[in-house]
Amino acid sequence: MKPDWQAKAKEKQKHWKQMLERGNKNKFLKALPAFHDAAFSEIDCLACGNCCRNHSPRFKQPDIKRIARALKLKEGELIARYLRLDEEGDFVVQQPPCPFLGVDNACSIYEHRPSDCRRYPYTDEDVLIKRIALTLKNATVCPAVVHVLEALESVH
Repeated sequence: MKPDWQAKAKEKQKHWKQMLERGNKNKFLKALPAFHDAAFSEIDCLACGNCCRNHSPRFKQPDIKRIARALKLKEGELIARYLRLDEEGDFVVQQPPCPFLGVDNACSIYEHRPSDCRRYPYTDEDVLIKRIALTLKNATVCPAVVHVLEALESVH
């Protein structure tokens, strides 16, 4: 992805919003897996890390159990050390960047990471179309979202 992806993400917000609202959702859904794969064949997440620097996933109870076990911590200790409750009542990191993000942009709990992290940026699932505000926000953080949205422009 060219380095101007962030500027493009800002300038095309309104266009993409209209496209996602008005476009053929069934055709979009059918095209997403191929567009997702194409985006991630070009984009190296370890060269970016914007998601881990700018967002916090939700840490659901199964995530907390799994991560605590992997880190050999009690669940309460994991929560006290790394997490807080947000305004929606979800556990999130105390503050970005994610405390599990290494200087090399690798995740120290990658095999045990929260399900939100596994799914992010949702470019191969219906979240991309159903939660348009989230998709547009993610486009300003993740070049893969820009890649997929640009590809969706060709779907009629």
